[in-house]
Amino acid sequence: MRSIKIPPASWRRTAGLLAVSLVITQSPAIAGGPREAYVTNQVGDSLTIVDIEAMKAIEQVAIGGKPAGIALSPDGSRAYLTAPEGKELVVVDTAARKVVQRIKAGQGPLGIAVNPMSGLVYVADWYEHKLLVVDAGKGEITGSVATGQSPSGVTVTADGKLILTADRDSNEVSLIDADKLERLASIPVGERPFGVTVDAAGARAYTANVKSDTVSVIDIAARKVIETVAVGHRPYAVALARGRAFVTDQYGGTVSVIELESSKVIKTIPVGDYPEGIEADPEGRYVYVACWEANTLERIDAESLEVTAKVSVGDGPRAFGNFLRVR
Repeated sequence: MRSIKIPPASWRRTAGLLAVSLVITQSPAIAGGPREAYVTNQVGDSLTIVDIEAMKAIEQVAIGGKPAGIALSPDGSRAYLTAPEGKELVVVDTAARKVVQRIKAGQGPLGIAVNPMSGLVYVADWYEHKLLVVDAGKGEITGSVATGQSPSGVTVTADGKLILTADRDSNEVSLIDADKLERLASIPVGERPFGVTVDAAGARAYTANVKSDTVSVIDIAARKVIETVAVGHRPYAVALARGRAFVTDQYGGTVSVIELESSKVIKTIPVGDYPEGIEADPEGRYVYVACWEANTLERIDAESLEVTAKVSVGDGPRAFGNFLRVR
């Protein structure tokens, strides 16, 4: 069965190999612009746009192809979505709130990230085990590089020089030179990494390892894991805020909070069923979590570590990647 309808959801209900993920760097800053979340709804074949100040859904855009991954252009004018079943990269104009472009993108596009310097779009092809480079302006794939098996999450360092992919079926992270499109290293991590998040300094990366129920902390310069932290059941994604890592625990219906200095879990926060995508705002005030079964986007106060608001979105929200458009 070649459906990527859920390299996230179907496997979660069967073999439990579902993974983890994230691909989180800082969200694009939109000077004087809106504060919105762009939530991909895989079951509902749609994108829900949420005003995160009011915590109110303001638009639902039909997408098709079971959208999963999400990333924004550096200026916030475009939202890029992966549609695994449609085998497409779908481009949404964030001002007009409509689909403006569809680009064929391999056999199983899933994880996605945008280079903050060049604006190039990176798409992980789950089935062909490679990273695609897309020039959205030209509407075409301009390059590719081999990764490990079944790349899932993708992230880019803030200087745009390094790309990391979480290679789920290889239990490793690929480190890629963005200019040369050369795989520099493969770094062993925990079992079944589904995504990867890098800190603002580009010094540390974090993978949520679905099968081993851990988070691996990678020293990027040393190209090795320096810490392994046990978290909740079937971790899916990681966000960073206020010196802490926030990890969605799918099967637990919780978010584990790791104090990065001590590498200890300091709290487990109850959220909606099957939390998946997660991202912190640039100020580190709030962390936003998409909950697949609950069909909600929920807001966690990063200081009090409590859920302070939630809003209903579409069916089967993933929000896998960078989904916040904020000033």
